[in-house]
Amino acid sequence: MANKPVEIVQLAGDAGKYKANLSSGNWLIRSFMAGLFIAVGGALATVCSTGMPIPGVKSLISGAVFPVGLIAIVLTGMSLFTGDTMLIPMAVFQKKSTWSKVFNAWFWVYIGNFVGSLFWAYLMSVGPFSKGGLPEVTIFGQNAIAVAEAKTLPYIAAGGMGLWSAFMKGIACNLLVNVAILLAISSKNMIGKFFGIWFPIMAFVASGFEHSVANMYFIPAGIMLGAKVTWGQFIYWNLFPVTIGNIVGGFIFIGAVYYWSFKKELSTISPT
Repeated sequence: MANKPVEIVQLAGDAGKYKANLSSGNWLIRSFMAGLFIAVGGALATVCSTGMPIPGVKSLISGAVFPVGLIAIVLTGMSLFTGDTMLIPMAVFQKKSTWSKVFNAWFWVYIGNFVGSLFWAYLMSVGPFSKGGLPEVTIFGQNAIAVAEAKTLPYIAAGGMGLWSAFMKGIACNLLVNVAILLAISSKNMIGKFFGIWFPIMAFVASGFEHSVANMYFIPAGIMLGAKVTWGQFIYWNLFPVTIGNIVGGFIFIGAVYYWSFKKELSTISPT
């Protein structure tokens, strides 16, 4: 059983209204766990793709295992910044919340996601990615370093075009992430939600797009292990443009587009 498209948009607005009314402490707790769950998916992708020589297959393997993070987030009700760039504005579009609540929520959720991701990055850097703790790294740690450098150094080398590339990859990523969230909302059973989330997330990871919260894990984990990337380079050349791209992808390409597509139909169904 599945909800109709207009019902999906309405339910997304209801979910955004619920999230917008949480306290800052609740946001921090839920977003800490969401950041941690995304990092779990990222760490799993790093481990499972280690040693794979065929690029396309390597990307497919990473994409196949990474969705565990968003599945856990959606099914257990945690708060992810990239999803909230669509859900809470959707509530505003439907006159169920305010813009001040949107920006307040984004602020706290972003911080909580960052802390949760950093926690798991540290855990992995002194755990499976190193031999009994630093400084010697395992083969998985070597891959983590390579991932962090691949997500930063090419953008630096490309200069302004590198920032634009990261921004565009951020748009594409969060367009797919929020399609996954809408597909999860569309289903009325767990199996449907699972597959609704899995396919779009697999697509964004395998395609090489950029997710700000995932990068809060990937790049710090590499830095902690000795990647040739500074914290400043990580923030300026990856996190900043990717975050802006993620906002555009979720807020404009999914939130605004789907609201305007079903605006007239929403007025014909009973408010919840």
